Amino acid sequence: MNLPNKLTILRVIMIPFFVFFMLTDFAGTASKWIALAIFIVASLTDMLDGKIARKYNLVTNFGKFMDPLADKLLVCAAMICLVEMGKLASWMVIIIISREFIISGFRLIAADNGVVIAASYWGKFKTVFQMVMICLLIADIEVIAIVTTVVTWIALILTVVSLIDYLIKNKDVMKDND
Repeated sequence: MNLPNKLTILRVIMIPFFVFFMLTDFAGTASKWIALAIFIVASLTDMLDGKIARKYNLVTNFGKFMDPLADKLLVCAAMICLVEMGKLASWMVIIIISREFIISGFRLIAADNGVVIAASYWGKFKTVFQMVMICLLIADIEVIAIVTTVVTWIALILTVVSLIDYLIKNKDVMKDND
């Protein structure tokens, strides 16, 4: 197993530990900071595994499947924890997770037709803002509450914009090929 795939597996393994520290006070007030550190490290592995895979031509079918899945698991777990903690509105999370299901469905249909759909810049911006949003919401620093609110709205808007962009660019995927 190559290094990018090991980093992807590490990210998946980190998720239960992240959730544990998010939803318990096992380490007292340090729990949220431990959860934040785990989330940041896991997010960095997402960026790093892709860079390494592309740079050293280590792209595998396992990585193509597991990397985006690990990313979605991490982000969705974090947002669900934030809803549980009353820090993020459930309707926002429903929109964000719905977008992920729609895109995943499109990718499955495209793959069935032998088409690979790459991530767009809108999707990459969306991911960055979602991860920054999650970090800010976990940190919950009163002084930058307005920044957290703005970043949350930008993440939500980018989620919708990236979905619309994706659907427009890939509308041919849904055409009947019979």
